[in-house]
Amino acid sequence: MAEIRDILAGVPRLELLALDDLDLPPDPPEDELEPHDSFEENARAKAEHFFRLTGVPTVADDSGIEVDALGGAPGVRSKRYAPDQGLTGRARDLANNRHLLEQLRDVPPEKRTSRYVCAAALVTGEGERRTFRGEASGVVVTEARGEGGFGYDPHMLDPELGFTYAEMSAPQKNARSHRGKAFEALRDHLIQRSDA
Repeated sequence: MAEIRDILAGVPRLELLALDDLDLPPDPPEDELEPHDSFEENARAKAEHFFRLTGVPTVADDSGIEVDALGGAPGVRSKRYAPDQGLTGRARDLANNRHLLEQLRDVPPEKRTSRYVCAAALVTGEGERRTFRGEASGVVVTEARGEGGFGYDPHMLDPELGFTYAEMSAPQKNARSHRGKAFEALRDHLIQRSDA
């Protein structure tokens, strides 16, 4: 939410509310809201679900990492990639990163090319259904670097900057990340709508 609030800060008359602000508990489980094979479909399913619950224009995203040497895996299963499920938060992130590195154990560093992908979906009461996609290329590194970010950030290196996403400042990350690019496109769309 902090990243998204920063990126959407310039949209006129926008009040951004999290599910907690609306007292909505996580129900049904998120797994049931992300059954699809594309980031766009999963983001749209979540946005439509919470729009039905709230009646408020809704934005939701789905994101993950695609590794070329793994045929695009983990992809839309990035959050639930590790075989040891039932973990949450940092423990889940660590398990997912361990599993990813195990899968890449025999892949040389130059072949660990990857990309972060994010789809942000917008659903409104006027019938608008839009998705905005952002991608950020990188390389998976074996040694975790940096204390910021979450998920795969300590192992996702931006080769142009020479930093992992966990080493970047918030402004750097917002400018370069998949989520930053998707939500910048959404921001531009919302600004155009507000000017119309």
